[in-house]
Amino acid sequence: MTDRLTDTGLPGVVLAELLGASKTFGTGAAAVQAVADVDLTVRAGELLAVLGPNGAGKTTALSMLMGLSTPTSGTARLFGRDPRDLAARQRMGVMLQSSGVPDTLRVRELLTAFRGYYPVPLPFASVVEAAGLRGLENRLFGTLSGGQQRRVLFGIALCGDPELVFVDEPTTGLDAEVRRTLWATLRDLAGSGRGVVLTTHYLEEADALADRIVVLNQGRVIVEGSPSQVKSLVPGRRISAESTVPAAEASRWAAVHHAVRDGSRLELLVSEAEPVVRELLARDLSVTGLTVTEPTLEDAFLILTNRTEEAA
Repeated sequence: MTDRLTDTGLPGVVLAELLGASKTFGTGAAAVQAVADVDLTVRAGELLAVLGPNGAGKTTALSMLMGLSTPTSGTARLFGRDPRDLAARQRMGVMLQSSGVPDTLRVRELLTAFRGYYPVPLPFASVVEAAGLRGLENRLFGTLSGGQQRRVLFGIALCGDPELVFVDEPTTGLDAEVRRTLWATLRDLAGSGRGVVLTTHYLEEADALADRIVVLNQGRVIVEGSPSQVKSLVPGRRISAESTVPAAEASRWAAVHHAVRDGSRLELLVSEAEPVVRELLARDLSVTGLTVTEPTLEDAFLILTNRTEEAA
């Protein structure tokens, strides 16, 4: 990172927040409450991952923070202001999945145009470096691969040298090397005092990057904490093995909470590993590649969201 991507503020300072925010679409019997009484805070110097299944309310909650939607009740603030305030919005950058960027413009033209929207934009060379766009500056946007287009959209989000960056599924379509580079850039942004809000379906990405995780389901916050804190809410172990035992059969064993197949491998979430391993070996003498590990963030996510749905 070069030029003005340096320290911007004091870690822990609140940059954006929802306070008891609810959002309802429609009226009367047709009304749908997308978000219900949500408290959510984004602080300087942290990378916050907002997770949830489809329809959980993630997009609605973040839209209220970004000023794209207003709460039906409760409060949304961006840098202490109404999120629709231009002065507040000029201090944030947004990378959305759907861009509407013209295919007929070159990367250089796009970055130059978006830099022009800000009073003190990030230098062009810094945007190119941070987004990994070197060598693509003169390419038409429409001729780029999906992964290259994602990098351009990330560059657009950085054009205003933002204090707060929202990135929605940033690594979709990126190869492993480019993904690691973008991860490093996101860490640099948070490390320089900026706030970063990440939404992703790659839970290993949230586990690797996030300082704090908020999980939404059915419009409500169901858990909040560091990745290790979220994982600690799911006691037990993960068992993985090459086995012919059907997942449906294993799911009926005592101490098994969740059972799925991943190709030839049987994946189990269990409260106690030893009796399940004994049962597995008794039913399938050909078991190989047996491992017993701590639950992953994905395991915790599945169990916590399933609990919420079962309770509802």
